[in-house]
Amino acid sequence: MRFTRRTLLAATPALAATTTPAAAAGSGGRRSQTGFERLQASGYAPLAGRRVGIVTNPTGITRTARHIVDVMHADDRVDLRAVFGPEHGFRGTAQAGGSEGRYDDPATGLPVYDTYLKSGQPLADIFTASAVDTIVFDIQDVGARFYTYIWTLYDCMEAAQLAGKRVVVLDRPNPVTGRSAQGPVLHKEFATFVGRQPISQAHGMTVAELALLFNGEFLTMPVGLDTVTMSGWRRSEFYDAANLPWVPPSPNMPTPDTALVYSGTCLFEGTNLSEGRGTTRPFELLGAEGIDNRWAAEANRLGLPGVHFREAYFTPTFSKFQGKTVGGVQIHVHDKAAYDPVRTGVGLLVTAKRTFPGFTWRSDNWIDKLTGSTQVRTAIDAGASTDEVVEGWQDELAAFRRIRKEYLLYR
Repeated sequence: MRFTRRTLLAATPALAATTTPAAAAGSGGRRSQTGFERLQASGYAPLAGRRVGIVTNPTGITRTARHIVDVMHADDRVDLRAVFGPEHGFRGTAQAGGSEGRYDDPATGLPVYDTYLKSGQPLADIFTASAVDTIVFDIQDVGARFYTYIWTLYDCMEAAQLAGKRVVVLDRPNPVTGRSAQGPVLHKEFATFVGRQPISQAHGMTVAELALLFNGEFLTMPVGLDTVTMSGWRRSEFYDAANLPWVPPSPNMPTPDTALVYSGTCLFEGTNLSEGRGTTRPFELLGAEGIDNRWAAEANRLGLPGVHFREAYFTPTFSKFQGKTVGGVQIHVHDKAAYDPVRTGVGLLVTAKRTFPGFTWRSDNWIDKLTGSTQVRTAIDAGASTDEVVEGWQDELAAFRRIRKEYLLYR
């Protein structure tokens, strides 16, 4: 049986009660509330009588910047038994590609289990060993398919189903809006931890919406799922509208401005150019040794909406070109509403290849894992223009948008 949003809502009264668009709608002069704020205001009703474990990281905070684990641990209404840390760890001590391992949290004494790169039965075994019966998920996403936290959510949902656990997802804003899905759709043969399932590169969804999509379209057997929606959030809003503190979800995501460009410029991880790691503006600064002013000039000639490009020179403190001065571009977004990060990322790849003779793809074709197929790489290698590359994924994107529409919770 194929589970859709409609069949899931009909079959699960608790889910229907917490995920209807009406429950999430705001009004004029509204103040938004996160899923955690609404959970707390309910007296933690969805967790009553449950042994709770939580998947979270430093972004799981209240409006006053207290971590929700500290808040819940101090509240007798919650039986919090365990914490599960993703990439970078629960308290955020690890760099990209790292985690914190198994330890007891000094602040709360709670056992912290490492979920990074764990899935299926091994992850289910961790949930079983923790002796919890309900897995809560609360992590700030940034809206890009290759940002690994949404696949931690997917893996936890799959493992929870195997272990007979219930999942409760606490929603937070998509910081780059939920207006629309953009970019190429993953082909299943390119599935990795930077893309488990066929969604678009910029998905335009919240984590609660993604959880419903995963449960309805991709999991072999759906998990018992509840979501606690936000109130007062609108799909057209950027992160600053929520008046929430920004905590970097990972070490190289320092500001909402980084998130705005990330779904496009992260593609430079698949090249020999620096994507700005080791600078104060990762993913906004791009470059390599030997690049000069011609790249910025060529990129500006594309006339991409909402953005200007400046010739820039920088010296990364780690990662590619550590300690070396490189040339390249800095992205300056002047109109967030008009800006298209994925088209911009493709335009920068096209112009970098034209103007920099030293341009190469990573030898492992990581670009194909990031874009989800060979289409972008082969089109650029064949000399395609930005518009021609973008046109190549439109049919698959249109099909994904039709599926996505079934799981949207907010106006």
